Amino acid sequence: MDSLSHLLSLYPVRTALDVRCRFGAPWVLDHDGAPPGVAPYHLIVRGEALCGELQLQSGDIIVFPHGAAHRLHIGDPARATPPHAAPGLLRFESNAGDGPQTDILCGEFHFDDEGGAGLLAALPPMLVVRTAGRPDAQSLRHLMRMLQDEAETPRGGSQAIVRQLASALFALLMRTWLEQAAVAPGLFGVLAERRLQAAINGMLNAPEKPWTLEELAAASHMSRATFARLFKQAANATPADVLTQLRMARAARLLDEGRAAGAVADAVGYQSEAAFNRAFKRQYGLGPGAYRKRPQV
Repeated sequence: MDSLSHLLSLYPVRTALDVRCRFGAPWVLDHDGAPPGVAPYHLIVRGEALCGELQLQSGDIIVFPHGAAHRLHIGDPARATPPHAAPGLLRFESNAGDGPQTDILCGEFHFDDEGGAGLLAALPPMLVVRTAGRPDAQSLRHLMRMLQDEAETPRGGSQAIVRQLASALFALLMRTWLEQAAVAPGLFGVLAERRLQAAINGMLNAPEKPWTLEELAAASHMSRATFARLFKQAANATPADVLTQLRMARAARLLDEGRAAGAVADAVGYQSEAAFNRAFKRQYGLGPGAYRKRPQV
């Protein structure tokens, strides 16, 4: 399994696609702040939009990983006609503006309340991916087009098709963002730094192994000092910190599968169940037993 796929498997994300908008200028779309673990996103399918001074065009995707309140608009918001909602496969919102049209698909990424914080911390407050004229974004652009087609003209199976397509959106978005980003933070920064690929692959594939700094540096064909400096620069964390985070994410998935705490401790490299329990509680705020019994969505 490649590193990005492996990382995303440790941090499950549910994708909701709820609203299809068709607005004629002038228009405004205000979005209140979202609760923790919810990241609103907007796919600009046709036309253009402004978010503050950021210009968005057809094929752009904008995500707010930390749920910040935001406004999209074209023209003077004070002159925008109010939107009207109508039911459908996706709720359809439109207005009476007679200017150039913009089509937007809106939804939310939902991260696991306890474990998703680690992944969200690695994302900026606002994430923008552009697909127009970019060969590296062809798959993402095709996905947007397919979602729009199914939402505009529903047929048999459209609801299931939209749900399945939307579930692939986050992975495609992250892959394209990593390929386009000049600098990626946190865990994603390690994935984006090719010189660290061997080290992060090792930690993802064998989190139970007692990795030393020397072993990770050797796998990356670097000196210990060079590796430590490059890793800290990319991840804003030490290799030991990242290894612990990956171990705890893997432990959470195993607990969700019903594995006993002792077996999980062995699987992620802890010889002492007590030490594992302490590490898990530091990461998630509750012990393994309480975590396994928590209500799940």
